[in-house]
Amino acid sequence: MMAFGGLTSGGRAQDMAEINMIPLIDVMLVLLVIFIITAPLLTHAVKVDLPQAASQPSPPQAETIQLSIQADGTVFWNTEAVNADEWQARMAAAAAQIPQPEIHIRADGNLAYRNLARVMADAARSGLSRLAFVMDPRDSAAP
Repeated sequence: MMAFGGLTSGGRAQDMAEINMIPLIDVMLVLLVIFIITAPLLTHAVKVDLPQAASQPSPPQAETIQLSIQADGTVFWNTEAVNADEWQARMAAAAAQIPQPEIHIRADGNLAYRNLARVMADAARSGLSRLAFVMDPRDSAAP
């Protein structure tokens, strides 16, 4: 005769009314071990001993100078009207700046080319190399 009652010599077999906790505890222990092993890996920080170094600040941005030339040949440095001697002196001073400023030339459409060429030649003589032309993006032929 068996002590647990599966094979009895007579009578009916009775169902066992107890829950077997051993497999549940085994599963929980396995999950706990997996959690303990993977928890340190979930932190994405990697400890690195970074070297100390001195760096220089980023260079300052170059200023922009608006050089406007009207149809009659009048030249404006930003918004101030200047004559030839004044713009040549200002161009020489601007060429000595570090970083060198950018010159945006806004020339009237009816301006004689010789006036524009004179201003550009003065800029080149003074050492300015960053020249840009500003134009109206609208097409004049469009209705």
